[in-house]
Amino acid sequence: MPKLKTRKSAAKRFRVTGSGKIMRRHASKNHLLEHKTTCQKSRLSKMAVVDETDTDRVRAMMPYA
Repeated sequence: MPKLKTRKSAAKRFRVTGSGKIMRRHASKNHLLEHKTTCQKSRLSKMAVVDETDTDRVRAMMPYA
């Protein structure tokens, strides 16, 4: 069985916690920030857990994470 390659784009976007959950960033935090409230920007800054329907896809992209 050959070694598997990690998709580098996925490795930059996702982190695995100690308990095995996959964390991601929130969308809508890159531009057009002037009209968003401080509360909304603060909420979007926090990490979010990847939905369980997508975890298998993300794990396939990062086989050694």
